[in-house]
Amino acid sequence: MKVLAIDTSNEVLGVSLIDGKKVLAEYMTNLKKNHSIRVMPAIQQIMKDCSVEPSELDKIVVAKGPGSYTGIRIGVTIAKTMAWSLKIPLAGVSSLKFMAAAGRYFNGYISPLFDARRGRIYTGLYRYQDGRIETVIDDCNVPAADWGERLRKYGRPVLFIGQDVALHEDTLKDQLQHQMFVADWTLHIPRPGELAKLGIEQPAEEVHTFVPNYIRLVEAEAKWLEKHKRD
Repeated sequence: MKVLAIDTSNEVLGVSLIDGKKVLAEYMTNLKKNHSIRVMPAIQQIMKDCSVEPSELDKIVVAKGPGSYTGIRIGVTIAKTMAWSLKIPLAGVSSLKFMAAAGRYFNGYISPLFDARRGRIYTGLYRYQDGRIETVIDDCNVPAADWGERLRKYGRPVLFIGQDVALHEDTLKDQLQHQMFVADWTLHIPRPGELAKLGIEQPAEEVHTFVPNYIRLVEAEAKWLEKHKRD
């Protein structure tokens, strides 16, 4: 089964191609450059290098958020267009869940996170059980201090993964103390191969109704709603 996975949900751009349980190729960059002009050439290059035609693909997998609103839209739009035009299944995977997958050898909980500004984070809680990653707490947008306090009550070690951990490390450490562990810096970059692996097991979604998981309304929408509540 040949699966193409696409992640443009955050600063990292990732594309992978797998065939069954074999990773054929991964493309990753961690640059502040426009994903919209770089992701299609990355897909084309991977397909060309692996001598795989689009018609040979069996499934498209995309990181559906949370993360950058613009970034998520880019990846989801491309994934939906490809799945529809090729008439193959489309699956979405949490951007946090596939980042958490890197913590498979940690004996405890795993909390991937992205910065959500103003002291808030996008995060969730995961763990590995019998070799499979499980969701303990669904992805959410919370103040970092509140998250630390909530996890402290579990009384278990927690591994934090993500490039933005450093921005909130002191706040989380105040709450968790010895329960807090930070992944090695090489694990903070989510691998698109992990995205493809998780996507194989995800059920297909209806292409036309598939939507990203932003978790929170974009600022303009929130302001519009607030204004009209007052009117």
